[in-house]
Amino acid sequence: MGTSLGYLTSLFPAATSGGGDLLSALYGYGSNGTSAARQNPILALRAAEKNSAQGIKMTAAEPEVQRAISKFTAAVTNAKSVDQLLADPAVLPVLLTANGLGNQTSYTALATRALTSDLKDPKSLANTLTDTRWKPVVETYDFANKGLSVIQKPEVISTIANAYAEITWRQSLDETTPGLSNALSFRANGSSISSVYQILGDPMLRTVVTTVLGLPLQIALQPLEAQEKAISSRLDITQFKDQKFVEQFAQRYLIAANAAAAGSNQTPSLDAIAVQARGLVV
Repeated sequence: MGTSLGYLTSLFPAATSGGGDLLSALYGYGSNGTSAARQNPILALRAAEKNSAQGIKMTAAEPEVQRAISKFTAAVTNAKSVDQLLADPAVLPVLLTANGLGNQTSYTALATRALTSDLKDPKSLANTLTDTRWKPVVETYDFANKGLSVIQKPEVISTIANAYAEITWRQSLDETTPGLSNALSFRANGSSISSVYQILGDPMLRTVVTTVLGLPLQIALQPLEAQEKAISSRLDITQFKDQKFVEQFAQRYLIAANAAAAGSNQTPSLDAIAVQARGLVV
């Protein structure tokens, strides 16, 4: 099991310019070619890592982001109950995005039920969702047992606001370098992977890993046991304990994501296929 990633250096031999490497020649990165609007993905990843603080600061200063954070802060500060808070349209977009659940903001009823789950109840929604991102968020705020006491702390509001700006900045990077947001997130969180089921339960991890392994989107139509076998037979997840391997894996994903984007911008999301196949709850 496992995969050698040494070929990355041949794709980007010097990684100091947009031209002269294999990927630039194949997909037109750099000053010439039909993909000139996009950057060499590995250079873009390195630039994003280097300039993240400035990028987040600039994003936080954008009027739209400031308005969203201001409305969120006012809603949290003035809320008298959890139900009132979560019913405010200014809350879930910021709260969920900041906690890595931005793709769930349109599912307001599900989000409200999940966030107000009592994790001590094994039948509560957060304990039955296949999406493993919900439980740590529910545990953090513990609305079911602590009400508004956690989220109304000034330091918690500030943390959420900063996280919202950071994730908004990361997502903006995908406009010029497809997959860059996922690559950054994977680079930061990949070393925490401890099981294949953790990968399958997190859309970002699942997208990165299945893309690198070359598994088709239709794998989501299969039972979880079959999906687990498809990944575990191709990958030794203990390798993620090595941060160097995590970084190389993120780079390999980024190369694949950009190659796919160069061929088509109409690829359906894995999340959509999975939801259609078996629903959100097991």
